[in-house]
Amino acid sequence: MRKSLVVILIAIFPVLGFSQSIFDKYEEMDHVAAITINKGLINLVSAVDFEGDEDAKEFMELAKGLNGIKVFVTEDKAVSADMTSTVKKYLKSSSLEELMRVKDKDVNVKFYVKEGKDDNHVTELLMFVSGFENTDLDINGRKLETILVTLTGNIDLRKIGSLTNKMDLPKELNHAERGK
Repeated sequence: MRKSLVVILIAIFPVLGFSQSIFDKYEEMDHVAAITINKGLINLVSAVDFEGDEDAKEFMELAKGLNGIKVFVTEDKAVSADMTSTVKKYLKSSSLEELMRVKDKDVNVKFYVKEGKDDNHVTELLMFVSGFENTDLDINGRKLETILVTLTGNIDLRKIGSLTNKMDLPKELNHAERGK
């Protein structure tokens, strides 16, 4: 019996400790810029003393609850189509709910969240931006197609204002609350 239990624990441990995201496949793809920030770096930056800088302190309080940040950006139409279908598949299989949508001309920004410990907290925030086809947005000679951002951890929506200021996200997120 003990042997069976040990074998089962050994088989399950990697799944529990090293969970993969459905979006991790984009890290290795050509035509995708990928940024992954793990808990270790977040903790390291959170430990820095930003004496006198209240904005930085507020941002670090929000960051302390994060387990990871992943950002994927592509300018390739085929990869963009794959990202769109992967996000749709993920939304169907996960317990994410739409928090808000922002449409500016042809660009669509959608925010989804996964329930947290209460209405003010979420365990995941997913932002998906598409619709750049008819815009003149050109960053360093690159014509963007799609942006995918996912934050995981214990995210306090009341403190999200600091994040919106630092990342230049839509100001409507300053007043984000689930279920309202």
